[in-house]
Amino acid sequence: MSTIPADRLAAAFVEIADTLVDEFDLIEFLQMVTTRTTELTSVAAAGLLLADPQGNLAFMAASDESVKLLELFQVQKVEGPCQDCFRQRAPVVNADLRHARDSWPAFAPRAVAAGYRSVHAIPLRHRSEVIGALNLFGTDVGHLAPSDVRIVQALADIATIGLLQERSIRRSHVLSEQLQGALNSRIIVEQAKGALAQLRGVSVDEAFLMLRAYCRRTGQRLGEVASEVIVDTSSHPDLTRAP
Repeated sequence: MSTIPADRLAAAFVEIADTLVDEFDLIEFLQMVTTRTTELTSVAAAGLLLADPQGNLAFMAASDESVKLLELFQVQKVEGPCQDCFRQRAPVVNADLRHARDSWPAFAPRAVAAGYRSVHAIPLRHRSEVIGALNLFGTDVGHLAPSDVRIVQALADIATIGLLQERSIRRSHVLSEQLQGALNSRIIVEQAKGALAQLRGVSVDEAFLMLRAYCRRTGQRLGEVASEVIVDTSSHPDLTRAP
């Protein structure tokens, strides 16, 4: 039996389904997937990596800054649960990080030092193709029940549908262009987070929350506002004005 409350699960699926419309904000969508995954499973944090056109994983979203750094470390070292999940096209579940040095000699000690004890990785699948992985980190040696693994896999599958929902995506080269565009947008958002953190005198996590709240309040796309903030901080004074 699943340990995830039915009402919270239903609300998450409704929210994700509501996002699958034309012109939706891809970065905001992936960020929401990581946040909702942590809330549903009670893990401490989650991150999401996508494959670029060359077949290498790249960071796309994380529920907090510490996991972002771990995900970037996975990408740099080409080692870790997401890398294994992506290469093997299968989930990595209930891995005890304190006893995972044989599998991930660089990643496991780094994750333990960051305060995490367990990790799970779920593939983002599109038919027979795996285009990325969703990573879940726990601060204790908790276990995901098989039923919960299936639910998280369903969330990952919906995230994949969100990535590929545009009607123009029909062939692999178009898919590669779409994923490359997503990766480029992620870089712009990261730059804007850093700029806002410096301007507002807050942490990077707080800066991102400000950016998301501003976009939702004004009805603007996250990637577009981030790009405009980088080019001209005076373009959005309500967001960038120092306290």
